[in-house]
Amino acid sequence: MEKVAIIELNENALRLTIYRVSGAKHTVALCQTQPFALGKEIELNELLSPQTKNDILNILKVYRKMIEGYGVSKIIALASNVLVRARNYRGFIDEIYNNTALNLMIMNDEEQIKYLFNSVVNTIDSPKGMFVYVGNYNSYIVKYNRRAILGSVVLPFGSYNAIQDGEDYDDAIKSLKKKINVKELTGDSEEEVSYVGLGNAFLALGKLNKKIARYALDIDNNYNVTREGLDGTYNFIKGLELDKIRKIKGISYDDADKIAGGLVVIKAIYEALNISDVCISTANIRDGAFIQNVVLNCQERFSDLLTNSLENYYEFNKNEFSVNDLVYNMSIILFKQLKVMHKLPRYYVKPLRIAAFMYDSGKSINPEQYIKYGFNKIVYSGINGVSHRELLLAGFICTCQDLDEFSLNEWIKYKDILTDEDLDAVRKLGVIVKLAVALNASHKPIVQDIVCDILGESIIMKTVVEGDASYEILEGMKVAQDYKKVYKKSLQII
Repeated sequence: MEKVAIIELNENALRLTIYRVSGAKHTVALCQTQPFALGKEIELNELLSPQTKNDILNILKVYRKMIEGYGVSKIIALASNVLVRARNYRGFIDEIYNNTALNLMIMNDEEQIKYLFNSVVNTIDSPKGMFVYVGNYNSYIVKYNRRAILGSVVLPFGSYNAIQDGEDYDDAIKSLKKKINVKELTGDSEEEVSYVGLGNAFLALGKLNKKIARYALDIDNNYNVTREGLDGTYNFIKGLELDKIRKIKGISYDDADKIAGGLVVIKAIYEALNISDVCISTANIRDGAFIQNVVLNCQERFSDLLTNSLENYYEFNKNEFSVNDLVYNMSIILFKQLKVMHKLPRYYVKPLRIAAFMYDSGKSINPEQYIKYGFNKIVYSGINGVSHRELLLAGFICTCQDLDEFSLNEWIKYKDILTDEDLDAVRKLGVIVKLAVALNASHKPIVQDIVCDILGESIIMKTVVEGDASYEILEGMKVAQDYKKVYKKSLQII
């Protein structure tokens, strides 16, 4: 299995990310961050101080040793274009190469936009629309469709330079709005546009908005912030001093002084573009650079974001005994065959797909009580291409493989996200997954298909097999009690 390292030097920090790679599938093996106020120093002096250069070099030497220890075969070293504002940056680039053999490439705006785009379309299931990135000194508004960038605008302000000394926040917003001209992107069309927000400013907005709204999930990716939610968060921060912002749980000390500036930029963009809501993405430059330079060069392609995400998870969690793909296929067959019984709309197919593919994900915590621990593994697994509600449903479906393990108190925690109809659905789908697991009890694809007949108060499942399926049928009949409890009919498997 190949390992690839991305080193990124930006306005805030020096980061090392090491990926494990198998074809087009990948997972993060290591992530290290060392904060550096590089942007502020360059903005103030137009120079990199000897101390800063020495500190960065020392960290890069450590990163180089870690890279060698991990057996990395490819290194991509990138730097934000803020570096070119330092008059001594060329000598520093040479110094880095001479001491570490790392060829640090400085990205221009076009390259950064391309990397961000690649990361966005691989974290959010939004095939077309616009994404807004708020950086420290520049911001980007980018229009895209499917897997192509249609146009972009670079705004010369970000979290650090949005507010001038002594300037009122509301006045800063009015000033910024005058500088935002995206007519060439939006045109005269009145078609509703989907917006995605990324960068630390949007992540901070999401974290703050979740706290204010008492949102039950601590997941950043795919969190939606409405215009009203932004206004409430902005008004909350506007009334706080910096010391109080720093005390907000989940906000780092270094990020506190950028939050107000970031919210001012975001609010100006919301108002200038008349945005009603934005879906927040955890997309970033380093992931986009990895996708651009490694994944897109691979011949392997994926059909949709969720499928790719599930297969990516499976690649790095399977073993020689895994039958997740068989359980997945059987769950889909059962969902179709039992449609007359469960009467659930297609919306529940995605949660079922996740729960079936990750039915045993809790084994990494406790092999004997894996159903109990599957909920958190699914919900916080980083699966892409689904909403927070769908992730929660998948987690509860996994839990409902053991109906006695299901806790109504746990369900109530998420009452603002889930519905009463969802409660009935997760129980029905949990039984389907449990039955699919039982019909693959030999860990071999013996049961190929299922045909169901409903006879009065009973349902007969006829198995289409290749080989002796007596053990699968025996295990499947153990689910009959749960089936009757949820579906109100007797189950017979033949």
